[in-house]
Amino acid sequence: MARINEAEKYCTKCGHPYEIRELEGEGQVQYCPQCAEFHFPVFNTAVSMIVINKSESKILLIKQYGRDSYILVAGYVNRGEDAEDTVRRELLEETGLKADKILFNRSRYFERSNTLMLNWTVFIDESSSIHVNKEIDSYSWFTFDEARKNIRDKSLAQEFLVKYLDSMEGENS
Repeated sequence: MARINEAEKYCTKCGHPYEIRELEGEGQVQYCPQCAEFHFPVFNTAVSMIVINKSESKILLIKQYGRDSYILVAGYVNRGEDAEDTVRRELLEETGLKADKILFNRSRYFERSNTLMLNWTVFIDESSSIHVNKEIDSYSWFTFDEARKNIRDKSLAQEFLVKYLDSMEGENS
């Protein structure tokens, strides 16, 4: 079982401390003896996007929250929302750009924010134009090589971008 943080040690229904018990077919799972129920992990879900202008072979990177490094466009999935719809919504809300085509890349759990991050490649509808909202401090379009060099070092955004670019190079060789 994954490491449990302090907030996850107590039942979300009654507040009683969880026990870890074996659940047939599932392995070690949190169990509340007060409610007599097993409880599976709860976490946030978010999307991040490698936004591509295909005709110019450029990738959009953004700066946010006063930081001086570039990251990918990203946002949280709302309750009841499909991840694909989140990609389209977040891209439009934050940049004014419309998605033409979206493709799933990979996922990775990010423990610091208890979030499952789903990474996508988004090819923009080139008839849409960029109009960033207040969440974005600045943005820039980079060639693939420039994007690799400018993405925030040692970040999940860098990991997603580099794996995507490496896979593209593998297809082209």
